[in-house]
Amino acid sequence: MPIIKSAIERAKTNVKANERNSAQLSTMRTAVKRFETAKTAGADNAEELYRAASAAVDKAASKGLIKRNKASRDKSRMAARLAK
Repeated sequence: MPIIKSAIERAKTNVKANERNSAQLSTMRTAVKRFETAKTAGADNAEELYRAASAAVDKAASKGLIKRNKASRDKSRMAARLAK
């Protein structure tokens, strides 16, 4: 554990940020998985789930949780999957 006060505060900040980032990534992954399973099952709401997953990927990219190229690649793959 850190001894210096600023290091203690920074450790607390890092824990909070880690929890926030982990939750956001989990939300994104869940949205993508929901779309994938709906498309595989042939559900009617695949278009709606695609929009939600795409928005989640964009939000994660804007927060810096994933890189822009990964976000673009994921969205492209989902769009191609939706078109099939």
